[in-house]
Parts: sequence; structure tokens; C-alpha cells
Amino acid sequence: MHKTSPHRNQRLADQIQRDLAELIPRELRSPSLGLITLQSIELTPDLAHAKVFFTVLGVEPEVALKALQDKAGYLHSLLFKRLHIHTVPTLHFHYDSSVEHGIEMSRLIDQAVDSDRKDENA
Repeated sequence: MHKTSPHRNQRLADQIQRDLAELIPRELRSPSLGLITLQSIELTPDLAHAKVFFTVLGVEPEVALKALQDKAGYLHSLLFKRLHIHTVPTLHFHYDSSVEHGIEMSRLIDQAVDSDRKDENA
């Protein structure tokens, strides 16, 4: 088994993210998919697999996830033509709900602060 340096691994993940960010809107041209934004890419040490984390606006995450999974092989082949490396990782798409969780936490904090202010003024 051959190991890659962490720096090469990160550079490749960044390049895959840039390329996919360009390819997805161009190749999956459908208003019913909303706006897909890639958050991060995690590569396995052997570069065989890539977890692609995304968020989406304007459509349910499950709809976008299905579309991305359906086109994963096609996107993989387009990446192969662009990257010029021996092995292009298999793409595995995952919805990243951390943004939603952050918004919800912020809302709860604001609600608690407002509640404290009301208690102080009463």
C-alpha cells in the first residue's frame, strides 16, 4: 500500500473541490436542484475515496443528494479528464447539516438573551 503526503492529499482535495464546484452547476443544469455549495472534501489516505460534503438552498437535501449520487460516475469521469492522475477517487456525497445546526444554535442563543433581557426589565 502506498501512502501519500498529507500536503499532497490536501492539495488534491482542494483541486477536486474547485473542479467539482465548476462542474456541478454546468453538468447538473436543473433549477429543481437548487443551489449546491461544496463545503469540503475528505480523501482517504490511499486516495481511493472522496467524501464530498455539500449544502443546498432552494430544495430538500435528499433531492440534491440523489441527483449528485446519480451523477457521481459521470462527475468522476470528468474529473479523470481534468486531473491527469493515475487514480481519481470514487465520489461519495454527504449532506453537511452543520450550517443548519449553527443557524439553529444562534437562534436559540438569541432567544435566551431576549428572555434574560425581559426578565431583567420585569
